[in-house]
Amino acid sequence: MAEEQYSTRRQLLQLLKTQGSCGIGELSKPLGITEMAVRRHIHTLERDGLIRSTLVRQAMGRPMYSYSLTPEADDLFPKNYPQLTLDLLSELEEQTGGPEVIDLMFQGRRDKLEDRYRPQMQDKPLEDRVSELTSIQNAGGYMTEWERAEDSGTLHLHEYNCPIAQVANRYRQACRCEQQLFETLLDAQVERTECLAEGGGRCTYAIRPKSAAQ
Repeated sequence: MAEEQYSTRRQLLQLLKTQGSCGIGELSKPLGITEMAVRRHIHTLERDGLIRSTLVRQAMGRPMYSYSLTPEADDLFPKNYPQLTLDLLSELEEQTGGPEVIDLMFQGRRDKLEDRYRPQMQDKPLEDRVSELTSIQNAGGYMTEWERAEDSGTLHLHEYNCPIAQVANRYRQACRCEQQLFETLLDAQVERTECLAEGGGRCTYAIRPKSAAQ
């Protein structure tokens, strides 16, 4: 029963994706279910933030609700952003005749991220900065956690997912700029000891205070 409900809701989302805003009656017939059943599914999808309703006033008769997808629902449909990014970077590299412009693009991205997140790091001890960085990376989909090594006091930050893995596998500038960004934000020595792009099971950074490295 649960699988059947999921399938119906998926069909409902696909209808709204292809047809645009629709009323209950317009959804009921192609789905082959009653209007009451459509309303139940709509209610669940509204609760999940995937569908929004708009009250439409008509020249005659009672106003009716029209339903459409939210921006969050758009993420449920297939995307090919990594390949598009790779194609654009490759074209840019070919047109400019070298990797230097790619380096500049990643450095520019690093600088923008540094400006964005530096205020969150100011006047905080290193552990708090690492914790803040972990939250930032988790918000970006990196599945990040950190820990302190009991024997040395070194902090280890682990990333178990890389949302830009396809790009990083081809353009290692992404990995270098991430490490540089971490060093600047944390104002610490940062050493990458494991890397997903090099076949590791995760990306791991060993973090030490600058004074400890001197």
